[in-house]
Amino acid sequence: MELVVASDLAFLLIVYFIVIAGFNINTGFIVNLPARNSVRQVLPEELLRFELDAEGRLLHRDRDIDLAEAGELIGGAREGNADIAVLLTVNPLTGWQEVVSFVELAQNMRIQAFSFVIDKEAGQ
Repeated sequence: MELVVASDLAFLLIVYFIVIAGFNINTGFIVNLPARNSVRQVLPEELLRFELDAEGRLLHRDRDIDLAEAGELIGGAREGNADIAVLLTVNPLTGWQEVVSFVELAQNMRIQAFSFVIDKEAGQ
């Protein structure tokens, strides 16, 4: 009788762990990467440049802006040109949350051409 109870308990524990494992959901960004060896030319009027400095401030044309204003700039540029490209230059000392917040903004606005680069000169 004890063997039946121990095996039932083992079976229930296995089922329990399988059910618990099903609730472990990872969230993150879904990013569409360009195809390998694809080339897209971006005209100067199609490029919006933003910068994150060491303090985490978002700059556009050397002017301090917030994410809401960046969203308005991107939205306004998209009205005139659907092929707008966004470039974010990141200071290496910038906190990761500021970068993630800007990437999330670009993702929510469905920017198809988004790129960011680390400003290596600023970190030296």
